[in-house]
Amino acid sequence: MNVNGRFRRARGVCGLAGVAAVLVCACAVVAQDGAARSAESAPAAAEFTPAMNEAVQKGLAALARMQQPDGSFELRNSVSNVAITALACIAFMADGHLPGRGRYGQVVERGLEFILANQNEAGVIVADMQHGPMYGHGFATLFLAEVYGMTRGGGDTELSRRTHDALVRACRLIINTQNDEGGWRYNPVPADADISVTITQIMALRSARNAGIEIPRATIDRAVEYVRLCQNVDGGFRYQLGRGQSAWPRSAAGLASLYYAGIYEGDELTRGLDYLVETALPGGGQMSAHYFYGHYYAVQAMYLAGGEYWARWWPLARDELIQMQSADGVWSDSYGPPYATAMALIVLQMPKRYLPIFQK
Repeated sequence: MNVNGRFRRARGVCGLAGVAAVLVCACAVVAQDGAARSAESAPAAAEFTPAMNEAVQKGLAALARMQQPDGSFELRNSVSNVAITALACIAFMADGHLPGRGRYGQVVERGLEFILANQNEAGVIVADMQHGPMYGHGFATLFLAEVYGMTRGGGDTELSRRTHDALVRACRLIINTQNDEGGWRYNPVPADADISVTITQIMALRSARNAGIEIPRATIDRAVEYVRLCQNVDGGFRYQLGRGQSAWPRSAAGLASLYYAGIYEGDELTRGLDYLVETALPGGGQMSAHYFYGHYYAVQAMYLAGGEYWARWWPLARDELIQMQSADGVWSDSYGPPYATAMALIVLQMPKRYLPIFQK
């Protein structure tokens, strides 16, 4: 399937007008068949529960307390990290908080200032060189794109200009460092590639495209081809080209990236979705390796698939995450509470559809 021309804006509206439209729809829609309806850009009544709302509010309050004085959020080794900061801010934006707006608006604004302050002259956004700069750069670029897409045309125009300029430079860096295989890896040079880092860049470029930033079609076509070549016969995805076993977290990420590149049907999607259902269906309460990373992407893939995939996956993922939350509102794993809490909150707030990247 040729994806030229299919890397496009989300089918729902985006920006401030899009947020307003989603809020109106959320109030107007009453789900007639919440168990089987496709996921659309308006929540079904059955997607929300009082326990979920309570978990989200406790989690947001806990996450806000973790922010450092410089606006950052830390990785497990108490080092400020742009990826964790970006994901934490996205978790607040998923509840409608924007820089300077809403209860946690200042949290998001301080996080944005940290990201802007840590972009170097080459365009790379990095504060911690020990953990693969392109991972952090991809998540930070996604955050900038979501901020710019939701705030352009209003608010602090100086901050909007700075965000736009940083976003353009960040996207240019991604485009210029794509390797011959069509992917990216840990460092901002066109050398080797792996599927995990590549997927992060695809999401960042998709979000930037939604926000009005020009992205070459050839860049996306090559990236999508790389992801496709990493799929195994069982429907899962391996880490790099060549031989390798499937693993459900990167398989969830691979599926999500195909959807974000504009591919909405095909055998590769069906096989990938079935692989996820067979190997990682939530509900067992088991903490596997890369649990939060995997469910961050899996819930996006199932949401974009819609239908029975979403109807079956979402309640199990939602309820399992709620059960895993500690009494103080925190989620934890080996990468630290800020990371796990941010990821859990993003997953739990998917049905709100506030973020342009999550609108269909």
